[in-house]
Amino acid sequence: MSTLLEVNKVVKQYGDYVALNEVSLTVPKGSIYGLLGPNGAGKTSLIRIINQITLPDSGEIILDGEKLQPKHVQYIGYLPEERGLYNSMKVGEQCLYLAQMKGLSKAEATKQLNYWFERLEIQGWWNKKVQELSKGMAQKIQFVVCVLHKPKLLIFDEPFSGFDPVNANIIKDEILALREDGATIIFSTHRMESVEELCDHIALIHKSNKLIEGKLDDVKRQFKTNSFEVGVLSDNVEGLMYDITQKFTVGPANFKSLSNELKLEIQIGNAMPNELLNVLTQRGQVTHFMEKIPSVNDIFIQTVSEK
Repeated sequence: MSTLLEVNKVVKQYGDYVALNEVSLTVPKGSIYGLLGPNGAGKTSLIRIINQITLPDSGEIILDGEKLQPKHVQYIGYLPEERGLYNSMKVGEQCLYLAQMKGLSKAEATKQLNYWFERLEIQGWWNKKVQELSKGMAQKIQFVVCVLHKPKLLIFDEPFSGFDPVNANIIKDEILALREDGATIIFSTHRMESVEELCDHIALIHKSNKLIEGKLDDVKRQFKTNSFEVGVLSDNVEGLMYDITQKFTVGPANFKSLSNELKLEIQIGNAMPNELLNVLTQRGQVTHFMEKIPSVNDIFIQTVSEK
């Protein structure tokens, strides 16, 4: 997979405080790339550098094979966590103004705005002032402004903030559709369930350093503990437990005396899953057998707590 954005050893300091410490990232084309980290990790500093709002102290940013330049502003769409619409301006007038700042002609901007207003069913908002809109309504307008010039790179910082579940799902579907149309998306959020649903690559920044980067599936494999959740019906639970503990490490068990059902977590180490299955089936009927795959939330908490 080719690369759209490269961050090479970027350093950013504010006085004595180091916000980014030689951070390097590689964002593949056509991916949804989760940029994760606790508050104060350095994510916002990096996003501001990519958008050329601030400059790095050292290091460089490469966008689609070129060192980042002022002209690249038209290739990037940015939805910041802190919203920035002018309250007293009418929605349509403001959108046209912002679209033309991104390099669109008035005619093309009008065409794209009509498309998005119809797609999101917000045609009636054109002549409303921003101050008349709810937080979620204003968020939809900012989403439109972010995407309408069809940028190569989209950066969404907490894009679901202010949305009810229905509208959050609408925007989630639009983000997936943009990826299918070829956009590359950096997605920064504290909502780990959204990362699971949307992202195919992730990076975790903590205390100004990159700790994790890679395909989401590969990262999950790195954090696996070879543990399985199992359920077994057996007439000889004690014998079953004896056989299991001869080969494997057992977590807390839950006995159901009426059904003789044993539920437990088993860590198999370097053994193969079939070896565990063979032991279970010799003493009972397997009702549940599932490998425990760590969630993004599990990985986030484990990694941050260890540093």
